[in-house]
Amino acid sequence: MSTFSLEFDAIAEARPGPKWAARWQRSWPAYEAWFVARGGDAGPDAATCRAALHRYMPELLPVYDALVDLAGGSDRARRFLSTWCPPTYLGGCSLAAKSKDGEVRLVRNYDLSPDLNEGLLLRTEWTGRPVMGMVEFLWGLSDGVNEAGLAIALAYGGRTETGPGFGIATILRYVLETCDTVPQALEALSRVPSHMAYNLVVADRAGRTASVEMTPGGGMRQRKRAIATNHQSGKSKADRPAFTRSHERRDHLKALDVFPSDLSEAFLKAPLIQDRYGEGFGTLFTAEYDPVRGAMSLIWRDGRWDQTFENFKEQSKLVSYGNTPGQTVGAAQVDWDWTQAASIDWVAIGMDFAAGKGRPFSEYFSAGDAAPRSANDHSDNDDACHHAVKTPDCTRAKRAA
Repeated sequence: MSTFSLEFDAIAEARPGPKWAARWQRSWPAYEAWFVARGGDAGPDAATCRAALHRYMPELLPVYDALVDLAGGSDRARRFLSTWCPPTYLGGCSLAAKSKDGEVRLVRNYDLSPDLNEGLLLRTEWTGRPVMGMVEFLWGLSDGVNEAGLAIALAYGGRTETGPGFGIATILRYVLETCDTVPQALEALSRVPSHMAYNLVVADRAGRTASVEMTPGGGMRQRKRAIATNHQSGKSKADRPAFTRSHERRDHLKALDVFPSDLSEAFLKAPLIQDRYGEGFGTLFTAEYDPVRGAMSLIWRDGRWDQTFENFKEQSKLVSYGNTPGQTVGAAQVDWDWTQAASIDWVAIGMDFAAGKGRPFSEYFSAGDAAPRSANDHSDNDDACHHAVKTPDCTRAKRAA
């Protein structure tokens, strides 16, 4: 049996400083390996990346420059932190927002492998505005809320095609740093390009809610209901709907008739909650945002954190996701070396399992990475298979004058 776990940390740091730098030192080796393995070095140069930030999100430039300095200022760090035309990545997730009788909630389930999430809840005032949310790519956000009472969350849009744009987590950071209301958020989202297809749900203190589909390379479509899973409207088909059960989850969200304060309870039940951790698709946490109170909660099967801007508590929690059956090679149980997870082609895994053609995980490791080890034989395995690396399909941004 394989045990999966993830350590969560709640950290508060008003300005980029030693706490963020320590997190960088801890996480950068794995991110750098992922960036190189997925073709990041073939993307735009550092000057072009900074120019793209200057053009589309100039308010974030002082923060970006400060983080680059804390990260050591290398060329690769500059490109990575800009998130301009990054390598492809994906995740699961279900989102919904409800507003009624003065109560507003935005709730999300984050579905992925425990090895591919940072487990970091960060409260900042990087641009002078208090923001708290779950971190992605060391400074972006997968979901969050600001002191003005605007909340936002993302879900993978179900397609791996790319266009010139930013990693979506940086765009969410930008929205929370610069916008107060849903209309302002929609205006920002309409002009800042995303590099991949993503679905977003937003809600504000006044009770306005919205759901938008971000198009690779720029543009968005607004949908009627403030819900989202892992496919988009129109003729394009999601890459792996059977694997993610995206349509089933969306239909369930459409039928939900609950008061906003009861929404999170529905996310803790099937079909919204996922438990396929061994396949890289399990619910790591449920996040509930209350824009009216400026509060949020992280919820797990065995507990929860409740946080507010005024009373934010720094703390840590190791969350166990239980035991799941491991794969076998002959009669030997496999003990996977998950430290190599950053180099696994999770897109290929998802598509293969969705098509009923799942292979042993060792075949998805990049060349040169350590293969899984047998529990009965812990010698090194040199049979890791090669896989093609897709380089970012992005054009270079026009440099700012």
